[in-house]
Amino acid sequence: MISRLSVPIIFSLLIATSAQAFVPPVPDIAAKAYLLTDYQSGIQLAGRDPDSRVEPASLTKLMTAYLTFKFVKEGKLKLDQQLTVSDKGWRTEGSRMFLDPKKPASVDDLIKGMIVQSGNDACVTLAEAIAGSEEVFAQLMTREAKRLGMTGTNFKNSTGLPDPDHYMTVADLAKLAAAIIHDFPEFYPIYSMKEFAYNNIKQPNRNLLLYRDPFVDGMKTGHTASAGYNLVASTKRDGRRLISVVVGAASDEVRASESSKLLNWGIQFQETPRLYAAKQAVSNVAVWKGQLDKVNVGFLADRFITVPRGDAKNLKMAFTSTQPLIAPIKIGQNVGKLAVSLNGKQLVELPVVALEEVPEANIFGRAWDSIRMWFKSIFG
Repeated sequence: MISRLSVPIIFSLLIATSAQAFVPPVPDIAAKAYLLTDYQSGIQLAGRDPDSRVEPASLTKLMTAYLTFKFVKEGKLKLDQQLTVSDKGWRTEGSRMFLDPKKPASVDDLIKGMIVQSGNDACVTLAEAIAGSEEVFAQLMTREAKRLGMTGTNFKNSTGLPDPDHYMTVADLAKLAAAIIHDFPEFYPIYSMKEFAYNNIKQPNRNLLLYRDPFVDGMKTGHTASAGYNLVASTKRDGRRLISVVVGAASDEVRASESSKLLNWGIQFQETPRLYAAKQAVSNVAVWKGQLDKVNVGFLADRFITVPRGDAKNLKMAFTSTQPLIAPIKIGQNVGKLAVSLNGKQLVELPVVALEEVPEANIFGRAWDSIRMWFKSIFG
């Protein structure tokens, strides 16, 4: 699959077969590990050690936020609900929003304190309200990570404070960032807030790109002495969204500049055309023993692909259906595959599904098609 390759390899193949597209090498990135992904296509554009375990530090709070958003959306937590910080939460070391143990804070303020101010006290307070204890909440975090397909992640706390059994991968971090943007668009604008004041203390967002690049609208910084300086950043420009993950940089300035390099490289030298719109028919496929003779097939969501800028016109699609396709057919049922190639090289193979339901025919219709299928198997 194209998404499992690094871009320097992918695009060296494409350049060799296309005189029209030019993609320079990925810039040197001064970080322990990094990854650049296209949000719409899901394709990894560039990376170093995307599946190696890293210490996420406060990037952990992306999952703390994801679970909090989920509980709010499900009505298990209210934004105006008042929570009191426990002694453990109040004494938690590291960055904080300076909660007052004698004064309850709203869930809404705690979310902003967690995201903008990176408040560890806010994380522990939310974790305890949701799960009863931070330890149980960490178990929920790990379980949610598995559900999202984050196979290289394990959480021991809600804050990202160092623990030998607390780790993520940059590939998992990119996946989690995309999940937040997709699943909770109503909360995502908080990640672009440049400052937040609580308890008469105003703190700036530590993501320097929010102040330097008008197209960057998130997401989260992280730092410990052992982890170095980490940043997940996202830009929305020219109808595209890219997500970068940089971990283990030497300073807050370096993590910002290296993230900017990645994002600008991806925007300038690739494009992400839409292959098919949601529920747009790719083809129609013959159906046996059904109340319809054919079924429209395609994708239930928009499908995109990322290629070198200028090469979209050279894309070729080849659809192969599953045969014989026998009713009943359900919406979303896999019915074939679409191979996408560029200049003779296959980029990706996408599963194609039924866009409509086809119930079984009556007994006579099924019998007749059984006879037809038999003759077809004999005489082709």
